[in-house]
Amino acid sequence: MNVRYRHGLFNRLFAEQALSRSAGAPLIEGNAADLLIDAQAHYDAWLEAIAAARSHVFLENYIIRDDPVGRRFLDALAARARAGVFVAVIADWGGCLGQSRSAFWNDLRAAGGQVRIYNPPKLGSAFGWVSRDHRKVLTVDGAVGFLSGVCISEKWLGDPSRHVPPWRDTGVRLRGPAVAEIEQAFADSWRETGDPLPEGLPPSAAPPAGDVSLRVIATQPSTAGMYRLDQMVAAMARETLWLTDAYFVGVAPYVQALSAAARDGVDVRLLVPGSSDIPMVAGMSRSGYRPLLKAGIRVFEWNGSMLHAKTAVADRRWARVGSSNLNIASWLSNREIDVAIEDVGFASQLAEQYEADLENATEILLRPRSRRTGNERMRSRSPRPPRPRRGGGSSGRAAAGALRLANTVGAAITQHRVLGDTESGPLLAGTLVALVLTAVAVIWPAVIAWPLALVGAWFAVNLGISWWNMRRRRKQRHD
Repeated sequence: MNVRYRHGLFNRLFAEQALSRSAGAPLIEGNAADLLIDAQAHYDAWLEAIAAARSHVFLENYIIRDDPVGRRFLDALAARARAGVFVAVIADWGGCLGQSRSAFWNDLRAAGGQVRIYNPPKLGSAFGWVSRDHRKVLTVDGAVGFLSGVCISEKWLGDPSRHVPPWRDTGVRLRGPAVAEIEQAFADSWRETGDPLPEGLPPSAAPPAGDVSLRVIATQPSTAGMYRLDQMVAAMARETLWLTDAYFVGVAPYVQALSAAARDGVDVRLLVPGSSDIPMVAGMSRSGYRPLLKAGIRVFEWNGSMLHAKTAVADRRWARVGSSNLNIASWLSNREIDVAIEDVGFASQLAEQYEADLENATEILLRPRSRRTGNERMRSRSPRPPRPRRGGGSSGRAAAGALRLANTVGAAITQHRVLGDTESGPLLAGTLVALVLTAVAVIWPAVIAWPLALVGAWFAVNLGISWWNMRRRRKQRHD
């Protein structure tokens, strides 16, 4: 018995060390964690926390839109700034492009708040604009913090007048020492955009508020901490690994990790949107279903307007919630932030939510092997969810509409859909695009030449500025 106890203790410590090293984030004890489901719950909790601020408010979000929801937050932040609260906001240039303009922030700046835009295009950095701040973070007074996939936009609330349901999204409210880690991550983003925060901000860690142990994984471009953690969890899961992702693009190493887990008897499931606000990414995601299904991984498509949550739950003991998608952009290019919670109560709650979500999802199935060819033949047997008029869409309605309509009744009864030949869709789209570009180049060469000339000029200017800056720094060192 004593030997068995020591063996179990060693395994737990070994797993804890492996997770800490892979994520680059220590385990933080003494926290309280509350699950938040969908945007309305988030907005209510966020606005309540902002209204109670006495010291400072840190807000970092990929999209802050100039619409009724965005203006409610703007008014709430400006009110606290006028009351003497230090208000600091980081919005992403790419995420807010076409969503809100610089003038949107005038009222908050006039009230004394500070606003910074992350990574706008600048000369001397030809590819610098690729990195985005994809975080969705709010902290107040060092006492409460929020991590989520929810942006500040009325799109997340759907459109009842057009029968478009709210977007499905997930986040977490935290209290305790972990909030200081979130604020340190915000402080790092703030330094990336200008001068550091004033002295004394953020404050020291809050006292314990519960018994939840967790890790705050604040990834930066090229660090890949979340990717290493996702790989590690796929390797360590023993019974279940249930994933929800908005923009899944299966890179080979991660697909292999999931496939190895499934072949080893782990119940691996992936829930993705059936109708996406970025149709191209949805098409790429569907083109990768086949190797997942062949490995025994169960794939489900959400039947609502848009599934935007980014979560994982393993063995009802470990859970992840945050902003990172399962794709290269999130793992290697963006600033992201997630929380990995090691708590049976919270993980069980997220697992129950996952099972409830599957009630509104359609499972994707491989068609049985054909005796004639010996290969899996696949065809679609389910209609796509209705396409939202704003902020959502389906990438495959036109291409497979006839087949889906022919099998609507069967799919509705079984809640299953037999996968179509999704690999042919991207190939056909690529062929058509190439033919169109070729025709345009032959008939109207200037239409192709001018954009290429502008791209060439952009790179020439940026490379020239980079060379000049490097030469100047070298000269300063010699002087």
